[in-house]
Amino acid sequence: MKAFSSLQGYRRTLRSAPTLTVWLRYRAPYHWPSMLGFLQARSIAAIETVEAGEYRRTVLLGGHHGIVHCRPVAADQLAVTLYGLPPRVLPGLVARLRRVFDLDAEPQRIERDLGRDPLMAGLITARPGLRVPGGWAAFEQSMRTVLGQQISVAGAMTLAGRMVARHGVPLAPGLSTDERLTHVFPQPEVIAASDLSSLGMPRARAATLSVMARAILDEPRLLHGDTDLHTWVKRLCQLPGIGPWSAQYLALRQRADADAFPLGDVALIKALRQLEPGGVKLAERALAWQPWRAYAAQHLWASLSAP
Repeated sequence: MKAFSSLQGYRRTLRSAPTLTVWLRYRAPYHWPSMLGFLQARSIAAIETVEAGEYRRTVLLGGHHGIVHCRPVAADQLAVTLYGLPPRVLPGLVARLRRVFDLDAEPQRIERDLGRDPLMAGLITARPGLRVPGGWAAFEQSMRTVLGQQISVAGAMTLAGRMVARHGVPLAPGLSTDERLTHVFPQPEVIAASDLSSLGMPRARAATLSVMARAILDEPRLLHGDTDLHTWVKRLCQLPGIGPWSAQYLALRQRADADAFPLGDVALIKALRQLEPGGVKLAERALAWQPWRAYAAQHLWASLSAP
């Protein structure tokens, strides 16, 4: 068993194939109740579950179907068990997991800077080590974002579940011992070629899903952070159906930009009004939270949830 050499390192134990266990380190503190609560509220039927403090999901990596189980096991470790995946996919999977769970964050630095603002100081006290959850994959996150335009989280997850049931790929036989995990998320070529109007959403939103699928097929690195945030957002907003909210939300979840901030978000506006009555505009208030506005947004969203 290999000792940790850095936060980027990991240990692995090879058991009877095809099961693989990996331990990933991160900087404490980490507010796991908020992360797991976020993932549970946004779990898509047939591909994800959160139960007893463990996140499980189906994956397609390197042409292989698999299942990943993730659970915190110590103050600074996340245990990840893989089923059905070969060891060669580990480097890419580890990078993905570090983004999804925001394991490379520096909470002390972030909270020191944000904590200079009295509002954020109080929110940090309530949830020390709060992380910004990332998207699992660029295409999946783009679909989640479009499905979530102007509707509730529960409504968006209902639509996502229908998309998976109708257009997802059945999981390879014999992989899952959890009967709830039955599919992997649809591929962009399938969504680009499908009629999505029957999913139960406005035609314009269905059209935007198709637009995003085709755009990612044409340019696989469309959602990668290859340019500055302003240029990146401006470029995405040129796509029909993608406005500043969607682009900034994608920057926050998929690009993992620490300063991304969807200003028009209704929940952010509601949270600020509840915490600081008086009519201060969110855009003005958010200036004090740079360059960590993504973390400020996550704190505001979390404040609307039950403790």
